[in-house]
Amino acid sequence: MIDSLKKNIEQEMKILQELRSYAVAEYNSPTEKRLMESVKISLQNKLRMINASIPDILSEISPTKKIDDKKKDIEKLSPIVNKDDNTQITLRKEDREKFIKESNFNLALIKKIKKQSKEKDDDKLTEFKGARGYVKLSNKFFFNLAKKFTDKGYFADLKIDLKKANMEVLFSSYIAMTLFSTLLSVLVGVLLAIILLFFNISLVFPFLTPTSTDIVARFIQTSWVVLAIPVGTFFAFYYYPSSERDSIAKKIDQELPFAVIHMSAISGSGIEPAELFKIIGNSKEYPTIKKEIRKILNQINLYGYDLVTGLNYVSKNTPSQKLSELFSGLATTITSGGDLSEFFEKRSETLLVGYRLEREKFTKVAETFMDIYISLVIAAPMILMLLLVMIQVSSINIGLGTGQIAFLIIAAISILNAFFIAFLHMKQPSY
Repeated sequence: MIDSLKKNIEQEMKILQELRSYAVAEYNSPTEKRLMESVKISLQNKLRMINASIPDILSEISPTKKIDDKKKDIEKLSPIVNKDDNTQITLRKEDREKFIKESNFNLALIKKIKKQSKEKDDDKLTEFKGARGYVKLSNKFFFNLAKKFTDKGYFADLKIDLKKANMEVLFSSYIAMTLFSTLLSVLVGVLLAIILLFFNISLVFPFLTPTSTDIVARFIQTSWVVLAIPVGTFFAFYYYPSSERDSIAKKIDQELPFAVIHMSAISGSGIEPAELFKIIGNSKEYPTIKKEIRKILNQINLYGYDLVTGLNYVSKNTPSQKLSELFSGLATTITSGGDLSEFFEKRSETLLVGYRLEREKFTKVAETFMDIYISLVIAAPMILMLLLVMIQVSSINIGLGTGQIAFLIIAAISILNAFFIAFLHMKQPSY
């Protein structure tokens, strides 16, 4: 029994060490915090069960026993805390099933925590990627030429847009990819011009039919393809970062009012500004703003700049004008020693007013288009149907049959419906 007591105490020490490690652990999310709390409760329950068996073990060790002392209801049990641990612990018989359940529950919670940590690590690893695939192939042929262009200061606007769009590609590599794609489009344009020179393209089978037009006239008609496709490809690559920048700016503006409210609540506790940004940067509630805040943290942790310098740098390179104003104002407030809590409170009120105005603006637009929709898609087809009946009764020949006119009306209504749905989807705020 002395050996059993020793092993029980050793097991208790292991559980206490595990509890201590969870007590000092940092929580990355509310879900992880709840899981950690559940693990601690499970370990505490196991500790109580082991403690409850110790008086019974001591009574067995005692050299003097009462005459009416009954045999204690205890038995040995292999612990399930660690599968590599072969030690034996002694428990009361009624606690055996409870201990096994707590151990299995504990293992399941630990697996969930490890899974979340692994997913977070994988998310971190995917943020930084080397050149691969098409970018690597483009660098092989055009990187040196692209580097000469960038060194001479060409495509300065594209460089700014590329940085603000948070695109995970080097500026020189993107220029190389643009040049390589333009070259491939020249080959495609030449091939398509040759096909159009000798064949007509139709939407019904057979799709290609030989042309009977004079080859010189046909060349004049189709030669524009050789120039149009490369020029279109080049401008598509050139303006894509700016469109991506505008899309990111829109997402940031959608998340910003709620993120500033969150910052205002945190700053009220007197936390340091750098820690405030760390909390928002680790949050999953603001996926777009999180990337901009991580730029500030990188300026502080990687480059060694102070918070004000990091805020000023990111304010010049963020795609959102509202976020740029927020960072600039925050840098000024910190430099002048102002109250951050009051700053975030006032700014959150301003952003919420803008949020409400944006929603009201969309409501007005939706009401206007509802009136137009009723006029074009509901009233107009009814009038056209009446005209169709009158035409049929009066036997007026307009060159189209009744079935053809009905088909055109139905097609027009379908196109108008698709147009209204697409327009409202584009105008509708996603928050």
